[in-house]
Amino acid sequence: MSRIGKLPVIVPKNVNVELAGQEIKVKGPHGELLLTIPSEIEVSLNEDKVIVTKRIETRIARQKYGLTRALINNMVIGVSEKFERRLQMIGVGYRSQVSGNKLTLSVGFSHPVVFEAPKDIEIKVETNTNIIISGPDKEKVGLLASQIRAVRPPEPYKGKGIRYLDEYVLRKAGKSGK
Repeated sequence: MSRIGKLPVIVPKNVNVELAGQEIKVKGPHGELLLTIPSEIEVSLNEDKVIVTKRIETRIARQKYGLTRALINNMVIGVSEKFERRLQMIGVGYRSQVSGNKLTLSVGFSHPVVFEAPKDIEIKVETNTNIIISGPDKEKVGLLASQIRAVRPPEPYKGKGIRYLDEYVLRKAGKSGK
């Protein structure tokens, strides 16, 4: 029995959950998310709780049991509070700008790198080097953050690059001179 799967998902007052067959729709103050539930899993709705159970006892059903509960929980948290990832740019001349839903990065290339945010995702820039990505969908927020970080990942010698705010970069010693 999955320790995560057997826990009920508690739905806050400002969030509305609808079940229609094998689809679950979660609406809240920060947006609306939709998830198709696998056929091996059954979801039931009691007042302010969502309960996930297995229809059949197979290996695939056990794998999807905890995952489905975690995805539904992330949807409920996302539409009520929003998810957020913070990135930090370290390097001489590294800058970022936001205009509309486009993020422009100047990270030492001969050209600027431009990212367009998906429709639900919001990008903010603080002090030209700190980037905040927020939105209701945890997967989209994390994916966009990892794509931005992949433009210039932190290097181990000087620590230059784009990193998550809470990321620790292991530093290496350089060449030893005579």
